[in-house]
Amino acid sequence: MNTASRTVLVLGANGRFGAVATRAFTDAGWQVLAQARRAPAALPAGARHLATSIEQTEALAREARGAAVVVHAANPVYTRWTREAVPLARAGMDVAARLGATFMLPGNVYNFGASMPALLDEDTPQRPSSRKGRIRATIEAELQARAADGLRGVAIRAGDFFGAGTGSWFDQVIVRSLRSGTLVYPGPLDVAHAWAYLPDLARAFVAVAELDDLPAFTRLHFAGHSPTGAEMLSAIERAAGSLDLRPASGWRHTRVPWSLLRAAGLVVPMWREIAEMAYLWRIPHALDGAALQRLTGPLPQTPLESAVAFALRDLGLRGHGAPEAVRLRRYGYLRSSHHQAADDLGR
Repeated sequence: MNTASRTVLVLGANGRFGAVATRAFTDAGWQVLAQARRAPAALPAGARHLATSIEQTEALAREARGAAVVVHAANPVYTRWTREAVPLARAGMDVAARLGATFMLPGNVYNFGASMPALLDEDTPQRPSSRKGRIRATIEAELQARAADGLRGVAIRAGDFFGAGTGSWFDQVIVRSLRSGTLVYPGPLDVAHAWAYLPDLARAFVAVAELDDLPAFTRLHFAGHSPTGAEMLSAIERAAGSLDLRPASGWRHTRVPWSLLRAAGLVVPMWREIAEMAYLWRIPHALDGAALQRLTGPLPQTPLESAVAFALRDLGLRGHGAPEAVRLRRYGYLRSSHHQAADDLGR
């Protein structure tokens, strides 16, 4: 990509992926326009805050003039996904179209539904079995259709986020009680589950953004990590040990009470939305990242145990005697609010 056009607009820069993407693009030498209603707590050098809302497409496009890439990192609160996810994505596409920029969408595996095969590539049929899956498929289909009318689009699908903050299954459920020696896993321990360490995913977005001559619409998969439940818990235990967080009485493993969540979902909207996606923990799945690697060349990937250790450190989890061998780079500020948790669980 021409050096003069290395400006990116990150929509939702206060969200978890938005903050990490802002850091990754600035680290790569891009000028970043960080859109968020509230100014991020700490923007890196090379980034500038834009407070204009995404829905004000004309005004935002004027402020972001010169941006060659738009990263759609904005997400509605989980319980408002049905109403807000598609309009928000459409507004982001409108901004990109006005700028003549490439629109980059972080996708996930919701599109494939409960009948998905164990290995998912870009041509795997989309058979969504949930409302959120149908919403995801609708957004991607609209992006592909608009690409035929001149909007360049890229969708990069990835597994569940972890690392660089709070608001996902990793920190909200699995390691929530780690200090007491309890790890809570949502599914059977012999089932593979797709995960994306956020700093690695953000670097993949940068690598794709820097490619020339992409087709009008490109769909890619980010492989990330696909450990079984047992492998993930083992990596967490080893990483916790390296941070001096071994429980004196040993580790205890428990399961998510899905039947209780479903029953409570009748009166608690958030639990209903979460329970709808329970199949993701029963159905083994991994993302085939071969096409992405063919385009970008080999991408650096943080080994699972190291990524878990960074994620734990990012959550402030370390013992008093933990060594300093594990270094952590901060990827934007961390949020632990209910809304952030909802945002990332519903991405």
